[in-house]
Amino acid sequence: MRITLSALLIASLAVGACGIVRDSALNPTNWFGRSTSEPIETVDAKPVNPLIPKEGGLFARRDKTTDDYAGQPFDEIIDLKVERIPGGAIIRATGRAARQGIYAVQLTPVVEDETPVNGVLTYRLEGVTPARNTAVGTAPTREVTAARKLTVQELRGVRSIRVEGQRNARVARR
Repeated sequence: MRITLSALLIASLAVGACGIVRDSALNPTNWFGRSTSEPIETVDAKPVNPLIPKEGGLFARRDKTTDDYAGQPFDEIIDLKVERIPGGAIIRATGRAARQGIYAVQLTPVVEDETPVNGVLTYRLEGVTPARNTAVGTAPTREVTAARKLTVQELRGVRSIRVEGQRNARVARR
């Protein structure tokens, strides 16, 4: 009986002492302290030497051309799937074009920095139409699938993913 009473007394004192250790320097989680907000010091930029080129050099290409994507939105979005993968997700959208021969298909973000607006991440399924006239063809011959990988960080704050076409849009919700 004495041993049980002694063990109970020691256990209650040890549990009661946990509140004291929580705020002391003995607790390893307190070693760095709590974070606080501080203003950022601005550093004056060094003067730029106009004799040092920012781009180019002796072997640089002189005919730099910017490749602008000339894609047009697809006529109709048929299917949208969001598949989980380790480290993120893959968005797979299938669209049906008005004519055959569309190439360079991609999911283009509506917002350039790919941030969600009110929890909705919006993309547009686009493809480049050929310069020559092509046949209309049957519906299965005009279907094209495009995919885009998103990381867990890019999916943070996203409640739904929306892919738009000319006539409709598909939405996948969490």
